[in-house]
Amino acid sequence: MDVGLGPCVVLITGVMASGKSTVAQLLAERLPRAVHVRGDVFRRMIVSGRAEMTTEGTADQREQLDLRQRVSALVADAYADDGWTVIVQDIVIGDDLARYVARVRTRPLHVVVLAPSAQTVQARERTRGKQGYGEWTVEAFDAHLRSRTPWIGWWLDTSDQTPEETVSAILDGLRQ
Repeated sequence: MDVGLGPCVVLITGVMASGKSTVAQLLAERLPRAVHVRGDVFRRMIVSGRAEMTTEGTADQREQLDLRQRVSALVADAYADDGWTVIVQDIVIGDDLARYVARVRTRPLHVVVLAPSAQTVQARERTRGKQGYGEWTVEAFDAHLRSRTPWIGWWLDTSDQTPEETVSAILDGLRQ
């Protein structure tokens, strides 16, 4: 177990299959008092009437995504207020990233964008149990991340890293 970071929020974001879930869980496990907030849990809480995001992004889909992100920011702040290091893991890209950063009250707030190459994401997607890409292509989602997401926080090309190496790099960076 590593030395703690204290009460703070660490947002781990990136495209589907970039390693967010694995890295966030491993990071939380390395800290003495940490919480892993999985943004997708809030999406799955909607039992009926859920509108899954598509490439067009209808008004209802955008509203539900916005709700999910507002709730995860509130939960992150609540845990941090109680002294926890909070690792939030979700897809928060494009204009949503700046909105999310503004919503989280807790400081420090660390943003880590996992940005492996599209080829690496394709390879990871083929080996995972769940399939995230349907209507989206890896290339299109990656292009959206790189061209439409503000360069907030720390962007890591994790193409050649194991999840453990990524976590060690994040911890090293956060402690500087």
